[in-house]
Amino acid sequence: MSPLALLKRFYAAFATLDSRTMQSCYAPHAQFEDPLFVLDGAEQIGAMWQMVCQTIRNGGQAVWRLDASELEAANGERGSARWEARYRSGAAGRMVHNVVNAKFTFEDGLIATHSENYDFWRWSRQTLGSTGLVMGWSPMLRNQVRRQAQGKLERFLAHRAAALAQP
Repeated sequence: MSPLALLKRFYAAFATLDSRTMQSCYAPHAQFEDPLFVLDGAEQIGAMWQMVCQTIRNGGQAVWRLDASELEAANGERGSARWEARYRSGAAGRMVHNVVNAKFTFEDGLIATHSENYDFWRWSRQTLGSTGLVMGWSPMLRNQVRRQAQGKLERFLAHRAAALAQP
């Protein structure tokens, strides 16, 4: 599959919250980085996407919308995309509109590296309300949110492992 076709497959799966297909787009040793996570390996990356998709389904799938645009894959080695997501976030159910720029490298027809960048302050204002408005620019809040997200992923992985271990 060409890198451009792979990106189209990845974002089509994301739009339908299909984390298994998303995970299948990554090389086993892939790396992922965004303002909340630094992840190694397709399994850990796939678990993060599974958690994200499950959270969206539980929090208001009816309002979920993903628009991927500007999908590019140059010379089969590098690619990029711009995507916009609209969803409900957190216990307060605040509406979020996040605009993300993603960069990729490919290896053997799969995603080898995936980095995402978005305006953390804008995102935190939407997800955290007044706390994000006042503190979203600060490294302190960013680090706290990153720790919370990582802790949530670790709990998700532990719960998933326990469920798989059940006879």
